[in-house]
Amino acid sequence: MAYIDFVSEVHKSTKRDYIERVTSADKAECAAVAKKYGYDYWDGERKYGYGGYRYDGRWRSVAKKMADYYQLKDGQKVLDVGCGMAHLLYELTQVVPGLEVCGIDISEYAMEHAKEEVRNQLHVGQAQNIPYGDDEFDLVISLATLHNLKVYDLKKAIQEIERVTKKNSYIMVESFRNEREEVNMLYWQLTCASYYAVDEWEWLYQEWGYTGDYSFIFFED
Repeated sequence: MAYIDFVSEVHKSTKRDYIERVTSADKAECAAVAKKYGYDYWDGERKYGYGGYRYDGRWRSVAKKMADYYQLKDGQKVLDVGCGMAHLLYELTQVVPGLEVCGIDISEYAMEHAKEEVRNQLHVGQAQNIPYGDDEFDLVISLATLHNLKVYDLKKAIQEIERVTKKNSYIMVESFRNEREEVNMLYWQLTCASYYAVDEWEWLYQEWGYTGDYSFIFFED
């Protein structure tokens, strides 16, 4: 395993008011709505999720970094587990012409409103039951998804990612390194089911046989 940060630049571009998040609305009700992963989560009010998920090109730099690091080429296959509206997958096809991309996500709304250019390569599916064969992909990625699973499904998902990749994989989840980041994460999150510090995530990856790359996003002040 190797720690590689592809995503912090995008994550840090969004400003967050953690206190407002827990004082301006019924956080429990907002979380219940968010976990349906429908219109409200993606395109409804900010208190339920993204507050409008629009393509703005911000994932191009991440796609370029990934393509360079993993030396992606025409004809290779990439799977995104928890792809959402597939903006990153689309950017990968622009950075690496001829790259074959696939994506799964539990949100039917996201699949219906995904980037049109790659929409027919996406499917509703679960991370803990990836509907592809062994060693099918040159790279499997999962960004900001697996922390939404309870521990028993989390284990299955990590082992599924390991199963379907030929060699390379990359997982990014939410985590914390200190008390402040932990509190901020608890204030901000709506859908997390697995709350682990960095060393706990690393221990789990080793216990469950994950051999790919990984990183985290942190909720700093």
